[in-house]
Amino acid sequence: MQEFDVVVLGSGPAGERAADTAAFFGKRVAVVEKQPVVGGASANTGTLPSKTLRETALALSGLKARKLYGVDLSLRRQATIRDFMYHEQHVRESERTRIRASFREWNVALFQGAGAFIDANTVAISSAGQETRISGAKIVIATGSSPFRPPGFEFDSDRVHDSDEILALQTLPKRLAIVGAGVIGSEYACTFAALGVEVHLLDGRAGLLPFLDEEVSATLRETMQELGIIFHQPQKVTVCTVLKDDTVELVCESGLHLTVDGVLVAAGRVSNTAALNLAAAGITAGERGLLSVNEHFQTAAPHIYAVGDVIGFPALAATSAEQARVAMCHAFDRNFKTGVGPILPTGIYTIPEVSMAGETESSLKKKGTRYIAAKAYYRHNPRGKIIGDKDGFLKLLFDWEDLRLLGVHVIGEHATEIVHIGLLALMAGATAKIFNETCFNYPTLGDLYKDATYQAMAIRSGLLKAREQERR
Repeated sequence: MQEFDVVVLGSGPAGERAADTAAFFGKRVAVVEKQPVVGGASANTGTLPSKTLRETALALSGLKARKLYGVDLSLRRQATIRDFMYHEQHVRESERTRIRASFREWNVALFQGAGAFIDANTVAISSAGQETRISGAKIVIATGSSPFRPPGFEFDSDRVHDSDEILALQTLPKRLAIVGAGVIGSEYACTFAALGVEVHLLDGRAGLLPFLDEEVSATLRETMQELGIIFHQPQKVTVCTVLKDDTVELVCESGLHLTVDGVLVAAGRVSNTAALNLAAAGITAGERGLLSVNEHFQTAAPHIYAVGDVIGFPALAATSAEQARVAMCHAFDRNFKTGVGPILPTGIYTIPEVSMAGETESSLKKKGTRYIAAKAYYRHNPRGKIIGDKDGFLKLLFDWEDLRLLGVHVIGEHATEIVHIGLLALMAGATAKIFNETCFNYPTLGDLYKDATYQAMAIRSGLLKAREQERR
């Protein structure tokens, strides 16, 4: 039996970073990957594939160019499903190649097969009817998650899909119902609508992504409707039936009937822990397979760490990688990294993009914090005019007393990039002064920060009353 300093279960963002970090510290590392390819859901079924498909949809539909006068680059009528998926497949394979090369560079041993605990330090790897056993002084559970499949949906039909299967479509449906208006459902709704699919979005909640700033949520809903997405809220699907003509009928609790060509069920995710034989390691999983950890990402067995989707919120590729680095630094007593950043960004790849960091107006009101909300619009920004974004805006929330930045909210093109400027200011505890004194390139969307800051300073000094700002 081979012995390692660290055995990592899973090769997604969390597993890869755990392995590379431990190897960087000179440790002997093994990675166990159940699937025949590395990269986890991030590289193969989730993060990168879905975002790549979104960019392809924007390019091939000509959507980015439609707001520019006299320009029509629409290729949608001539494009096939193979055209839409080609670039996504290329990006996916490129990421797998990068991860395998990283493991080779750091001398990480890769075991292909399904891993399960024999005891608290031993993992059995099953592959092609054979079993290999390895041991680790430290073990990291980074097995990720899979789409949750609620009862009542005929997932064995080629018309009903979860968010992993949807990327394997051979033909585009004319009408697609998406059950669940969370992040994944909303992102796919926008992508398919951009490709010309009639999209129906159903959710049991009345609002759209309620954790967002209310103005951002309302604007996103309006722009999604302009894209052609039909909202059905609040609606709870009670019956899903695949009919003989290969259409699918959905019946809602309210009595609403919908007949579509395909259904995507986006009902959340479940941690991939059921087959790990956790009991042999002295660990118990909670609801939907979630594992409990402390601030160092240790489970009930102190030498066993868990990171990424298996521990739940925020379950993002970026945060999963950070958690893995923190866990390995703690495991080997290194001060290289002692904690995940206290302020985490949220990025949503709808059309348009949405991103946020820090407080919302709602959270500040609940705390009783007096604040200033200032906005800068893409349509007033030279770069925004160049790219033709008429709906986007940046909203900054400042403390009324000292103009310390409290929250950043962006909707519009490149929102997931633009938010990082504000995120760094939040991490530094900066005030409006940092944006007031910083010179941004021109023309850029970064200049939105100056415009919003000037408005906040004007409100604070009494030069611009809040109600006058609202009318602007």
